[in-house]
Amino acid sequence: MPRVVGPLDADQWMVARDLRLASLREDPDAFGASLEEEGAWSEAQWRDFVTRQAVFSLDDETGPSGIALVETFAGDFGATCWLGGCWVAPQARRRGLLRHFLRVIDTVAEDRGWQVQGLGVWENNDRAIAAYEALGFVLVGESVESTRRPPRRYVRMIRTARSA
Repeated sequence: MPRVVGPLDADQWMVARDLRLASLREDPDAFGASLEEEGAWSEAQWRDFVTRQAVFSLDDETGPSGIALVETFAGDFGATCWLGGCWVAPQARRRGLLRHFLRVIDTVAEDRGWQVQGLGVWENNDRAIAAYEALGFVLVGESVESTRRPPRRYVRMIRTARSA
């Protein structure tokens, strides 16, 4: 059974670092961040990364297998949080682990005020869009240009948290 840990605390910064860098190494085009930039971070920067947002890690029988970041956010389309950097390792995909992540995130949603969850996906990432739609996210608004990786464009998606 997969195990989601989180939100991680500052002393678990190495777990977050290892998973985040694995995601950027394995799927560099999926994220706005870069391996070069975040790979050069100090321990203090990684501790800040873990404490300024909720970071969840996922382990399954293959070992550390995923990461999800959730930032409290008052944003477009009523979003009360933003999911960023969601990633599942290739060997662990297509087994419902992203769904498992969201169930755990939903268990803390009420306490954290995360009732309307938003995220962004590159507009040409059809596989990710379909995966998020299967989990209850819907496309909203027009695509927008990324401030981190112009001229790339992303689409926004939202869903209402399900009670655990």
